[in-house]
Amino acid sequence: MNFSTRLAEKLPGILPVPSHPLLRKGAIIPELRFFATASHSRRLRLGLQKNKVWSLQRAELCVVTSLCIVHPATEAYAQEAIEAIKSEKVIAVPTDTLYGFACDACSLEAVNRIYEIKGRKLTSPLAICVGDVLDIKRVATTNHLPHGLLDSLLPGPVTLVLQRGESSILEKSLNPGIDTIGVRVPDSEFIREVSRGSGSVLALTSANLSGDRSSVCVNDFENLWQHCAYVYDGGLLPSGRAGSTIVDLSKVGKYKIIRPGSAKEATVAILEKYLLEEEEDC
Repeated sequence: MNFSTRLAEKLPGILPVPSHPLLRKGAIIPELRFFATASHSRRLRLGLQKNKVWSLQRAELCVVTSLCIVHPATEAYAQEAIEAIKSEKVIAVPTDTLYGFACDACSLEAVNRIYEIKGRKLTSPLAICVGDVLDIKRVATTNHLPHGLLDSLLPGPVTLVLQRGESSILEKSLNPGIDTIGVRVPDSEFIREVSRGSGSVLALTSANLSGDRSSVCVNDFENLWQHCAYVYDGGLLPSGRAGSTIVDLSKVGKYKIIRPGSAKEATVAILEKYLLEEEEDC
């Protein structure tokens, strides 16, 4: 059974960040604190309303709880995220569609942790994320695809289902018994930078409990923060909760839409431009 078949089934203080020793050592802080970086010439205005809206002027916000650290998804925190991935931790990150849980796809311990966090069945496959289109050939077979197709589709809100191939660097323990893999290159620089810096590939799945609605802001999965080494806040994601468009490109000259997602029409237009034909259901 392949990837496509299974997928179809289913507060107060202003301190330096991140140099503060509590953040460096990952110490547990019993109360909620808000840390912001600002120079002596900058003014910080903090307005905390019922819906927890902060008004900041020229400052970076870091929310620290006793269970997790939430940072902005910016270049300043990319190395921290990379080190967490290398340490076989799970992090939460924004993509160009939804928030997701990510870990080293080659770490069985980390992958199993994602399944535990989500309450996901082990038989449900995980997709992976790579930093650049050229990296796809490290994990899947692409030589049967028309020249230029991958660059036309990616980076973007599309998951491509491809054959793993014999030379794939992926561990056999990832999605065992499945000969295809869903691959993403999101149009989101933070997660791509983390993937590049990790030296591996990322296992990626939506940041929610299995069966619950998908997350378009970090508050949507606040009940799961405690299970992550870090949560990276990219704000409210604008593409809705449909997720990426999943298309099976594992067969020569054919495509099959597994999930319409947020970019079906644009994806189909590109596929047909390259003369691929839609695979008919048997």
